[in-house]
Amino acid sequence: MAVIGLGRFGSSLSTELMRRGWDVLGIDRSEARVQRHADLLTHAATGDCTDDEVLRQLGVHELSSAVVAIGSDIEASILTTSNLLDAEVPKVWAKAVSRQHGRILERLGAHHVVLPEHEMGERLAHLVTGRMLDFVEFDEDYAMAKTLAPAVAIGRPLGVSAVRSRYGVTVVGIKRPGAQVTYATAETVVEPGDVLIVSGRIRAVERFADLP
Repeated sequence: MAVIGLGRFGSSLSTELMRRGWDVLGIDRSEARVQRHADLLTHAATGDCTDDEVLRQLGVHELSSAVVAIGSDIEASILTTSNLLDAEVPKVWAKAVSRQHGRILERLGAHHVVLPEHEMGERLAHLVTGRMLDFVEFDEDYAMAKTLAPAVAIGRPLGVSAVRSRYGVTVVGIKRPGAQVTYATAETVVEPGDVLIVSGRIRAVERFADLP
């Protein structure tokens, strides 16, 4: 795996990949950043990956996947992503700093585009404005969330309270205080203090989490 750009995002990603047992080639134009990571990664190299010859010299075209973690230099991000695609790297992930940037990367053919700052901001907004304990968006209109059980679900089996038909969300798991998460069924009776793991369209999940 190659990680191109060893700023805050690329550095965090690289070290986590190493912790999980991956071999990581970290590349950055800054020699100082590369030196800081030299002992932390499998390999670390200084190079400008907007130059396709640099990619070939570093052997990136032989790897199964690469992440373009370049931050504010949108032009460098686009050129590097294009070079990786031209080199036919099987999986190319690219970080975007805006939705417009992300759309450009998608049109180039990047296999996966992530907007970490936007996604974290959106997630935090859900957590600080309601009863949600966690929120993960999986698609443009689909999410999963952890939320405290609302009164309408307490004291009755989920099949009776009809959460899915009434509120458009599916309760996929339940966590009781001091217990592990368990799968929810139609017979599961929700108790006060339970945390529900629900999935559904974003607006439906938001509305359900806002119930008292």
